[in-house]
Amino acid sequence: MSTAPTHSTDVLIIGWGLAGLVAAGEALAAGKRVTIVDQEPRTNLGGQAWWSFGGLFFIDSPEQRRFGIKDSIELARQDWFGTAGFDREEDAWPKRWAEAYLQFAAGEKRAWLRSKDVGFFPVVGWAERGGYTATGPGNSVPRFHITWGTGPGIVAPFRAAVEQGEAEGRLTILPRHKVTALLSSGGAVTGAAGDVLAPSGAARGKASSREVVGAFEILAGATVISSGGIGGNHDLVRKQWPARLGTPPETMLTGVPAYVDGSMQPVSEAAGARLINGDRMWHYVEGIQNWDPVWPDHGIRILPGPSSVWLDATGTRLPVPLFPGFDTLGTLAHLRATGHDHSWFVLSQQIIEKEFTLSGSEQNPDLTGKDLPLLVKSRLGKGAAGPVQAFMDKGADFVVRDSLGELIAGMKALPGGDVLDAERVRFEIEARDREIDNDFTKDAQIAMLRSARAYRGDKLIRTAAPHRILDPKSGPLIAVKLHVLTRKSLGGIETDLDARALGANGEPIPGLYAAGEASGFGGGGVHGYRALEGTFVGGCLFSGRIAGRAVAAAL
Repeated sequence: MSTAPTHSTDVLIIGWGLAGLVAAGEALAAGKRVTIVDQEPRTNLGGQAWWSFGGLFFIDSPEQRRFGIKDSIELARQDWFGTAGFDREEDAWPKRWAEAYLQFAAGEKRAWLRSKDVGFFPVVGWAERGGYTATGPGNSVPRFHITWGTGPGIVAPFRAAVEQGEAEGRLTILPRHKVTALLSSGGAVTGAAGDVLAPSGAARGKASSREVVGAFEILAGATVISSGGIGGNHDLVRKQWPARLGTPPETMLTGVPAYVDGSMQPVSEAAGARLINGDRMWHYVEGIQNWDPVWPDHGIRILPGPSSVWLDATGTRLPVPLFPGFDTLGTLAHLRATGHDHSWFVLSQQIIEKEFTLSGSEQNPDLTGKDLPLLVKSRLGKGAAGPVQAFMDKGADFVVRDSLGELIAGMKALPGGDVLDAERVRFEIEARDREIDNDFTKDAQIAMLRSARAYRGDKLIRTAAPHRILDPKSGPLIAVKLHVLTRKSLGGIETDLDARALGANGEPIPGLYAAGEASGFGGGGVHGYRALEGTFVGGCLFSGRIAGRAVAAAL
């Protein structure tokens, strides 16, 4: 084992995800020398954002206005704060960050990204639809803007800026450098030290070794922690799981690479940083096992339209308003109370063709590859999109049959299917289908389907025309077994509006900053208890930009 020489830099960035890249680019633009370290091989530059769908939250955008959506910062603020449910003393800074982010999303965010040649799919998606009252959780209007190029498209300009700085000799990237301690002097953080890991040729997202071959020390005028969350560490997820969401699942799928392990949390705390809202987290309930996994227990989230019938493990339909795409954490809490780790979608071929999208850059080759002919074929053509069809053909969680009896038998044959009540499933599906014959109904989900289709974007590509699921013309029938899928930490290092990490006394720790998921996307929890979607990637952009500009101004 060798000891690496001590490095010196103006700005040290720990973690090269989107927030880290944005912060590095801002510091470079201000003329600072920057060093970026990460425990993974360089193939992972861009972090979790590279794998994302690239959804972004805008307020009153040109895309919204073209579809007749009337949005405003007042409506968005009502939705954000109604969703966040801020109710703690620790929410003082998160609330300020939320207000600042709303101003950003309604103001210069889109123009700033367009100046970097980031484009957006013209149809705005409607995520987290809520279904409660005007002051409850959820988006009142569609706000989910998909980046043209998905995750890689949003990473690209910030990666390019970093690589240009590297080529000019103003920035150093050090892969396989795992920070184990922050250095301090006179009460200020002055850099970091840690282990040099063995070189690795692992592909993006693949697990890499933790063999230590050396040590390093980096002295810096300012240090930015942008190391992500805990979603790849199931033990830590269970440890921080809140009682309000029931008991943690015995089995979960993983929606992020294994390196999203929370290893910087104890390092940050040891340096005096205050971690808050660790019990706030964001996990999905529409996870499916990836038939072609990249990392261990790799799951993919279905981004569902609103038509599938959602049943718990026993076959009982979920209550109002827990419909697909309406209330992620409300659904998670309800399902955890059932005592089972899985649930079911039951739907028709007609629904899957129009409504199923899979989250992730690799599951959307048309958008990721900016392939217009494939886009038209995938989103408007006959048949399920290619990636969805691949899961129907090869996925362990899909059952496709011609009759309801055969479908139920296939569901019961899957692991855990023995608890399914066949008669209950039949009762729920047949009862739902009887409500379709009239334009009016007492079934709240069917009423919401018709309401959704009043929005042209939903009618065009996102919501199937209401129909009987058991109508043979709409078949075959499809059931999908759904799992809890880990994803985001909503808490993190408490920061002020300059992204300065705060200590237990509420004062900034000189020389230490935090951005991205490591800071709860700003302030230690900008989303509160729940998120509006499109705000995770956007939170990395916003907090990374603030951190980069703040460190440059302070040096």
